[in-house]
Amino acid sequence: MSDAPPAIRLTGLTKEFGSVTAVDHVDLEIGAGEFFSMLGPSGSGKTTVLRLIAGFEQPTGGTIELFGQDVTKKAPFDRDVNTVFQDYALFPHMSVLDNVAYGLRVRGVKRAERRDRAMKALEAVRLAQYAERKPAQLSGGQRQRVALARATVVEPKVLLLDEPLGALDLKLREQMQVELKQIQRDLGITFIFVTHDQEEALTLSDRVAVFHDGRIEQLGTPWELYEQPASRFVADFVGTSNLFDPERSAALIGREGEHSIRPEKLTLNAHAATAHGERSAPGTLVESIYVGSGIRRVVDLDAGMRVTVLERNDRSRASDDERGDRVHVTWHDADVVPLIPPGE
Repeated sequence: MSDAPPAIRLTGLTKEFGSVTAVDHVDLEIGAGEFFSMLGPSGSGKTTVLRLIAGFEQPTGGTIELFGQDVTKKAPFDRDVNTVFQDYALFPHMSVLDNVAYGLRVRGVKRAERRDRAMKALEAVRLAQYAERKPAQLSGGQRQRVALARATVVEPKVLLLDEPLGALDLKLREQMQVELKQIQRDLGITFIFVTHDQEEALTLSDRVAVFHDGRIEQLGTPWELYEQPASRFVADFVGTSNLFDPERSAALIGREGEHSIRPEKLTLNAHAATAHGERSAPGTLVESIYVGSGIRRVVDLDAGMRVTVLERNDRSRASDDERGDRVHVTWHDADVVPLIPPGE
C-alpha cells in the first residue's frame, strides 16, 4: 500500500460570506491521477471549494494540502494547480499556438522550448493542425480543447475545471465528455471537475462528491451514488427516483423509514406480482411519454402517490393509447434502497 499523500486534502474547510456559510467544515481527500467531480445545485458550495483550492478565495477556517504541502495561505501562482473556466478566456488576437504557449512565456521559458511544448500540448488534444489559426476560426469544442492545452502545458499537478462544458450545446457537450476523459487518461494528472449536471458527473468521474448546503451529502463512485443513494436529496438529485415516505414505505414496501426505487427498476403488469421477492401496487396509468430510447409511464397508485416507470423502447405499440388503464406496478425487494436521514 502506497504511503504517498493524496493530491488534495481538505480538513475542516470552511468559508463564510458575512452571515452565509458557503462551505461548512468539509473534509475530503482526492487521489493522485483521479478524475474527481464535485456535483450539486447552484449555491451548494462546490464552486467555492474549487476557488478555495485554486487560491482565488481564502478560507474562514480549515486547511488545504497539495500533495502533503500546506498551501492554505499561498497565492494562486504559488500553487501547482491550473484552472479551466467555462468562458475559455482565450486571447482573440493570438494564434492558437501562442495562446497555448502564453503561460510558458510568462514563466520565462525560451521561445524554442515553449513552441515545442505548446505543439506537444496541442497534439495531446488533437489540434496540432490548427496551431496557426485564431480562436474565432475554431468551433466551441475546439476552443475548449485549446483552453485545456493551455492549462496543461505548464504541467500542473492538479487541473481544476469550473463547469468547462456548460456553454456547449448538448451534442457537442457529449462529444467533449468523451474527449475530456481520454485527455485525462493520457495526461495522468488529477482532474477536479465542478458541474451541476449529474449525467456529466456520472459519465466522467472515478468518484463524485455530491454537495448540498455547503457540505458533502455523499461521496462515492458513480455506481454507488446512483444505485445506493444515502439520502432523499441524493436520490432525487442524481438521476430520477420514486421516493416513498415512511407512510407509503410501510404500506407498499413493508419497511420502516424512507425508500427510493429507480424508474427503470419498475415494471407494469396486468396482474399483481406472484414471484418470490417481488411486490406490486395497483394504480391507473395517467400518461405515457415517448423519450426515444424508452417510454416513460406515469402511474397514480391507489395508495395515493404518483410513480414513474421507465420501459425500454423495444415494442411497436403507440405511447399514448393506454391512458386510464388499470395496471400493477411491480418491483423486486432487492431494488428498494433505504434512505438515511441527514446526520445519521
